[in-house]
Amino acid sequence: MKILRSLLSLMLVLVATVLVSCSGPTASVPEVYTPEKLETIKIYRIPVDIAKKEIFTLSGLIGDENWTDVKSVIHGPLGLLRRDLRYLSEALLPDDKEKSLEISEDLFLRLENLDAAADEKNYSNAIAAYNKAIADLDAYVQLIPNT
Repeated sequence: MKILRSLLSLMLVLVATVLVSCSGPTASVPEVYTPEKLETIKIYRIPVDIAKKEIFTLSGLIGDENWTDVKSVIHGPLGLLRRDLRYLSEALLPDDKEKSLEISEDLFLRLENLDAAADEKNYSNAIAAYNKAIADLDAYVQLIPNT
């Protein structure tokens, strides 16, 4: 009886091994933007488009060396941009999401550098950080599908 149980266990292990090894990979459906996801992206894009307009006001303020207003724009109209970009990134496809999160982190580093330059009243650092921030924001917007 003990031998029969051992043989039965061995047979079950062999059958399970054969079944597992013979199963093929499952076909994955390529991810695409569904109409619902595009609608969500459209809603989350609104504050980003507003911020894109606001960030251009910084150019004139930096040119005038109006550091108080530069800081006001960074902390005011652009203050919620981090949250808005995070929401928008979460709605993107996985590959786009990863890239958008990297770009947004770079963008906020640039805005922090711009804020620091405004504290120091340093025109050259401010304009360099501003130009990099514009480039990052443009790269981010390029990842967003047209809705």
